Amino acid sequence: MNRARALLFPLLVSLVCVAWAAPAADQRASNGPATLSGSYSVTFSMRLDAAPQAGAAILCRARIAPNLPSFQNLAHGMLPASTATGLATVDGNSALCSVQIPFSWAVGDTQSGVALSYEIDAISGAGALPSPVRAQQGIALPYPAAGTASSVAIRVN
Repeated sequence: MNRARALLFPLLVSLVCVAWAAPAADQRASNGPATLSGSYSVTFSMRLDAAPQAGAAILCRARIAPNLPSFQNLAHGMLPASTATGLATVDGNSALCSVQIPFSWAVGDTQSGVALSYEIDAISGAGALPSPVRAQQGIALPYPAAGTASSVAIRVN
């Protein structure tokens, strides 16, 4: 009898774990995934401590992905993402960098919007490796109207 319990217990635990880990159907989205497309125009404005030396460059990189709660990210596996990189124009100790990020993907939740992440890098000269200046992740933004562009201005200090 004890031997039978010892064999059934791991089986019962395994079944409970599988049932718990299986993603539940999203009750809010009865029509399945919706295809969304549009673009984000992201402009970074920066105040520099000093004017960069000749040959230096400032790069901006932005990435958008569907903004899902953490546990939904685990259930969905690989999420779609779109990324763009730009080169800043420098005027004295100010810099302006703009990127266009087009996207088109299918999502189950159109209300959560996107998460914008960005990185600003400085390159001191030709052949030099980029030095990170500023980065931020997970800025929540709504989806733009279908097929349109949404403008986002970010001041980087």
